[in-house]
Amino acid sequence: MNAAFWTTFFGLFGIIASFFEKDKGRILGHCARIWGKIILLFCGIRYSIDGIENLDPRKDYFFASNHASAFDIPLAFAGIPNWLVSIAKIELKSVPVLGWVMSTAGHIFVNRRNSENAIRSLEEAKETLKKQPRSVLIFPEGTRTVDGSLSIFKRGGLNMAIDLGMPIVPVACVGTYQMLNRNNSSVGKNSLNLKFGKPIFTDKLDKNDRRIIADIVSKKVVELLAEDSKQE
Repeated sequence: MNAAFWTTFFGLFGIIASFFEKDKGRILGHCARIWGKIILLFCGIRYSIDGIENLDPRKDYFFASNHASAFDIPLAFAGIPNWLVSIAKIELKSVPVLGWVMSTAGHIFVNRRNSENAIRSLEEAKETLKKQPRSVLIFPEGTRTVDGSLSIFKRGGLNMAIDLGMPIVPVACVGTYQMLNRNNSSVGKNSLNLKFGKPIFTDKLDKNDRRIIADIVSKKVVELLAEDSKQE
């Protein structure tokens, strides 16, 4: 209920404000950051951020994160300081208010059931990112984990980062699976942790690197998650 209310509130506010801005979508980007913080606050969830020193808020990145639960999204938007849009499944575009807000904000919709349409969507997204640079949040697993383990990373969004010459930042959402997963709809008492790895610069990567980029980024995310396990 809280999520629906705040999504509508900040979404409509951002859309109205966007009529008066030069960089369309930037205000909605700020609204999304506040939205993420408000969602976590009203759910009584504490969170911490590690590795923020690896980021330059003046630069644009592809943030590649594990996807453990629905809390990954507000956590990422609350913790990432850059102007951020996401690569999302096409079904979200038809959700009342949310789809309208995401479209206006410049989020990228991909039809995962149709590879040809998905490729076309990514090509169109590359052009918009060239014209209006901003950071992108991707979940290379494609869907949420079932058992908390990291699934195989897909190359699509990561290769788009290479095409654009944008650095890829490995991201780990820690604690979100334990707090809310498919088998448990209740919010736990755990605190969450958002961890940023060092950027992987793509401007000098070659064709061979495109074949293994998903494995490279996946291993970096695994390392971030392992660091947290060692601390426990």
